[in-house]
Amino acid sequence: MRRSCSCNRGQIRRRLFQSAVVNVLFLLVVALSCHGCPDKCLCSSQTVKCQNQDLDAIPHSLPANTKFLFVTGNSISRISVASFPTRLDQLTDLYLSGNEVEYVDEMVFNNLPNLQRLDLSNNHILDFSKEAFPDDSKLQLLNLSRCFHNHSTMDGVLDFLHRGNLAQLTNLDLSNNDLVILPDGILTNLSNLASLNLQNSSIISFQNGTLKEPPLQDLDLRDNSLRDLSLTVQAEFNLKPGLRIRLAGNPWRCDCFIDETLAWLRNSTQVVDAQNLTCADPEALRRHLLLQLEQSQLKCSSNMEGVLETSYVFLGLVLALIGVIFLLVLYLNRKGIKRWMYNIRDACRDHMEGYHYRYEINSDPRLANLSINSDV
Repeated sequence: MRRSCSCNRGQIRRRLFQSAVVNVLFLLVVALSCHGCPDKCLCSSQTVKCQNQDLDAIPHSLPANTKFLFVTGNSISRISVASFPTRLDQLTDLYLSGNEVEYVDEMVFNNLPNLQRLDLSNNHILDFSKEAFPDDSKLQLLNLSRCFHNHSTMDGVLDFLHRGNLAQLTNLDLSNNDLVILPDGILTNLSNLASLNLQNSSIISFQNGTLKEPPLQDLDLRDNSLRDLSLTVQAEFNLKPGLRIRLAGNPWRCDCFIDETLAWLRNSTQVVDAQNLTCADPEALRRHLLLQLEQSQLKCSSNMEGVLETSYVFLGLVLALIGVIFLLVLYLNRKGIKRWMYNIRDACRDHMEGYHYRYEINSDPRLANLSINSDV
């Protein structure tokens, strides 16, 4: 009995020791994997927040188990490979809005292999490297709202969307930018893009084929500068029967050229806010609902009226030019004209004096008889 008791005690002690060792190792692993919270940041569970702290770089001493990272409202003008020097395998959500970011360099996100959502909104991006994302990028959501303010440089800045390893991207936000026209082929390689937000981006038209490739399900085109939709764009929309489109807030031109767009709107179920579309011009139809327009209201000035109007303007300019030349000739020949006018005056005066003399003779009987006798 004593031997069995001593054996049981030894086994219990051994198990307790092993359990203690396991606990110590676990705490050591946790301590090694979770560094202290960076200065000027707040850490809670797997979330790190470094907001409005006037930081000029992303903190380096981030816990290795960080899943959600908020570095917003600071003064970080450049994001480079040095911004994430250590690998963060668990990081899925990165928020970098409002940091005045101008440059996103190559290989920036290589140490974030599981990054799925990236928010870069409210920055001033001038250059975005097409090699910023790794080849096997898992990014699904990219927010670039209020990032681009010069439409003349859009082709170069947005080239990373065409060549930037974003095959898994499903949601792209380009709202509130000065785009005017989407660069050609910008969406070609976004083979999984389902949602595209272009609200308030000054879009005036789409190039042929721009919206053909991605399998879009939601397209927001509200508050742009669209006047009508071409037949090509309508055909591209028709190829995606599940697509839902928002078009309110555009300055639609309600004349004879909107016939095709109006017919498409009435026959399609894709435009979810079709009932809210209104005319911007002509003045007589302003704020008039598109779907309530009658064919008789869609008028255009005839070609002849336009030609006549142009002809009148041209004739007016020609007459004005002739008048200016005439006045210039008069001014240059003013002395000769003055002499010529004096000569005419003198000639007229001599003629009138002779006529007056003859009239006086004919009117006086005595002078008339004298004139007759003298003739005899």
